[in-house]
Amino acid sequence: MPEVRSFHDIVTEQQQFALVRALEQVNALVVGKPQQIKLAFVALLAGGHLLLEDLPGLGKTTLAHALAQTVGLEFKRVQFTTDLLPADILGVSVHEPQRGQFVFHPGPIFTGVLLADEINRAPPRTQSALLEAMAEHQVTIDGTSHRLPEPFFVIATQNPTDLSGTFPLPDSQLDRFTLRLSMGYPSPAAERALLRGEHRRQMIAACQPQLDPASVSALRQAVLQVHASDALLDYLQALLAASRQHADIATGLSPRAGLALLQAARAHALLRNRSHVLPDDIQAVFVALAGHRLVAAGGEHSDQALAQMLLARVAVD
Repeated sequence: MPEVRSFHDIVTEQQQFALVRALEQVNALVVGKPQQIKLAFVALLAGGHLLLEDLPGLGKTTLAHALAQTVGLEFKRVQFTTDLLPADILGVSVHEPQRGQFVFHPGPIFTGVLLADEINRAPPRTQSALLEAMAEHQVTIDGTSHRLPEPFFVIATQNPTDLSGTFPLPDSQLDRFTLRLSMGYPSPAAERALLRGEHRRQMIAACQPQLDPASVSALRQAVLQVHASDALLDYLQALLAASRQHADIATGLSPRAGLALLQAARAHALLRNRSHVLPDDIQAVFVALAGHRLVAAGGEHSDQALAQMLLARVAVD
């Protein structure tokens, strides 16, 4: 059995304090959304990607900007539209006569944090341009593979699919997002703070990074060292099995979803200053991780309700 290491064996005090400051700074910039912010950090530290789904104007883009500025990664934004082409994201090889050869000109995907804004306004062909990048951290153009910077993190926003001018994300695309979050309307107190405070864009531009690419990579390595016991894995597997056997679920969670769940739970434990995963960590990330991966057998329950039902059905031994 692997040895359970102490928290400060895998995370230095300097890294811990920097992570706390990063969380505090994003919470100051995105008012009244501590749970969404914590889960956004979970997705980042787990080495995954984040999907923000909600109505326009509820702070999805603000969260993406604030997170990128705080963690010190290069940030680029692509506004997805119906006429956006894959080459507009990935880049293109251009023939340069003076050199007598094709030269690759990287697209905006070559960055630390890519904001794919309103991703479901683009047709599926353009949406799928992100698939290889999100899974392999590389893109292939004209038969040549190009590595992306590390760390690499995609934050995509999408409007509800019942709004006009949207194309639903295919299941294969959804599966590449570790977590899906909704921002929701602010509380009255948070909304008053927004109305009275400085403009968020100016605040984000003025704030200082609390992390940098090296520290984000180091924290991702620390997440891999967070211990998951056999009993914990039993609980995780029971949730996966329940999703495949539930009468209201047509398609349950895949093994890849199970790996993502374990990694997200490890990242959540790290944010709670623990070097081991508890069932609470799995429960904290499960709905955000499982909801968009579950395919309902009928229209009676939402995907989030199905995920909540699985949590209620599977007991912690």
